[in-house]
Amino acid sequence: MRFIKFVIIAIIVLSILGYGVYFFGTKIASEKLMGALSSELENSGEMEIIKQTIESDPELKALIEDAASADESKLPFTTKEEATRLIVKKVGITRLQDIQSKVQQGKITKDEILQEIEEKLTEEEITAMKVIVYKELYNH
Repeated sequence: MRFIKFVIIAIIVLSILGYGVYFFGTKIASEKLMGALSSELENSGEMEIIKQTIESDPELKALIEDAASADESKLPFTTKEEATRLIVKKVGITRLQDIQSKVQQGKITKDEILQEIEEKLTEEEITAMKVIVYKELYNH
């Protein structure tokens, strides 16, 4: 009887610890990823290139500008860190790296990326992503 209690308590404690490691681990990883990505984009001047690319593509521009009128109080998240955490959770780091590799090699189209994101995220999550991108690009 004592052994069963010990095993049950050990399982409960390990479950709680596992969840804590997962939750805080993804939070720390997403914050580091977002910080590194943001500073790299700003320092290399790529943010300006991204902004020009969006401005020159009417479809992308319309997609991002929808975010200007979104009601932020109804969004599931509002920070870059939360967005990164959601993307890492729903898409996965391996798949994100695969997409990045295909983009650099020119093996994937904008429509294929959008389709994959639409399959993984809800409409509200996509809207929240648009709002964050809009704020980042236009410093709002």
